Amino acid sequence: QAQLAESGGGLVQVGGSLRLSCAASGRTFRQYSVAWFRQPPGKEREFVAGVTWSGDPTYNADSVQGRFTISRDNTVSTVYLQMADLQPEDSAAYYCAVDLNSYHRQIVRTNAGAYDHWGKGTQVTVSS
Repeated sequence: QAQLAESGGGLVQVGGSLRLSCAASGRTFRQYSVAWFRQPPGKEREFVAGVTWSGDPTYNADSVQGRFTISRDNTVSTVYLQMADLQPEDSAAYYCAVDLNSYHRQIVRTNAGAYDHWGKGTQVTVSS
């Protein structure tokens, strides 16, 4: 199964942008839904955005507020999260996850417990 590695996090000032990448290795990736979750300091892990195997996105409106875009390029086995107009409340560890129950299904689950494989995370810190 796929192994995931996130990258692209860092320290950014309010209003800045970052693009997170989730690179997959292994035999299986492109047939499954992939999602981004984040866990701010002292808070629960929350769903940010997910994308089906065919590229249909789902967003957490409360988290994204129209500022984030999820996409995937299956030719290079990578899922992206483009983040714009970053705010302090966006500061969190961001994780990429794969839902093994989503094989060839047009479904994006928002429950972290539905995901079977996780990357190690990448830290995003937004400062003023």
